[in-house]
Amino acid sequence: MLRKECVRLQILSKNEQPQRSHPWIATVMAVGGAAAVCFGIALSISVGAATISLQTVWDAVFQFNPDLTDHQIIRELRLPRALTAALVGACFAVAGALMQGMTRNPLSDPGILGINAGAGFALALCFAFLPGLPFSYLILFSFAGAALGTGLVYGFGSLARGGMNPVRLVLAGAAVSALLVALSQGIAIHYRIGQELAFWYAGGVAGVKWLELQVMLPWAAGGLIAAVLLSRYVTMLSFGEEVAAGLGLRVGLIKLAGVIIVLVLAGSAVSAVGSISFVGLIVPHLVRFLVGVDYRFIVPCSAIMGGLLVVAADIGARLINPPYETPIGALIAIIGVPFFLYLARNERRQL
Repeated sequence: MLRKECVRLQILSKNEQPQRSHPWIATVMAVGGAAAVCFGIALSISVGAATISLQTVWDAVFQFNPDLTDHQIIRELRLPRALTAALVGACFAVAGALMQGMTRNPLSDPGILGINAGAGFALALCFAFLPGLPFSYLILFSFAGAALGTGLVYGFGSLARGGMNPVRLVLAGAAVSALLVALSQGIAIHYRIGQELAFWYAGGVAGVKWLELQVMLPWAAGGLIAAVLLSRYVTMLSFGEEVAAGLGLRVGLIKLAGVIIVLVLAGSAVSAVGSISFVGLIVPHLVRFLVGVDYRFIVPCSAIMGGLLVVAADIGARLINPPYETPIGALIAIIGVPFFLYLARNERRQL
């Protein structure tokens, strides 16, 4: 009954066009996407400086033999890398989906709105002043930095005359990101930590070990589960705060919970692989186009397709210029920048 009323109010809204959800498409996407992610993980483990057959990959995972070098490479290096790529993609995509739904801003993305830059700034401070800090503490500082970036972006965006709109929010995000990156680079030069920090700027899963994955997994899994539980309320928010409040939703509490989930997802992902932008921008738009406006379908499908995108980008990073690796962030930006410009152009026409 609640969903029918929400849809009815949406159709009556002057600024919204009637849309439908497509559960069967979401089901096909979830099942097919999950199978594609599993195959992508296996392929990611197989390719690299030394190509390993898929049969060897299967044996190493299910019949591990520590005496075989290929099994050791798979178990200690490539398996945690592939799993982290899938998990990170899910985190970035779901964070972007929640941001777009709660703010009704089609340009929202953790990278564009300063969240990634804030997390990177916090990591720069840790490398400079707290060297040797365990990764379990680094991830907490990453959360704090992500919160700092978010607060600055929304604070500056709200100061503009006429209030905050999507384009102004993105401009504020670009300015804050540039400021935080500049401060991080200044710290890196002064304290000679440029080599340590270069990895976080480039973005990539190379060198990720089981330790990073084990520390990140509880945070990321908790954030993803919480996002699924919150998805029903995000659907109401996506119709507008007045509609959501009229349906009895506690808008402030839901938005606070959503912001915390976004910070956990983006902060944990950045702490593990660095700044990778545009995943949270591209994936939710494509998923929403296919499955409709119901975030109970958008959130899980975004998690699956985000994981698939980053796993595919990681495979491409190793195949473009072997034996060297291309940064994942650069590969995704090749798709993300034109997509962002297209969205920004459409949004400007509506202002």
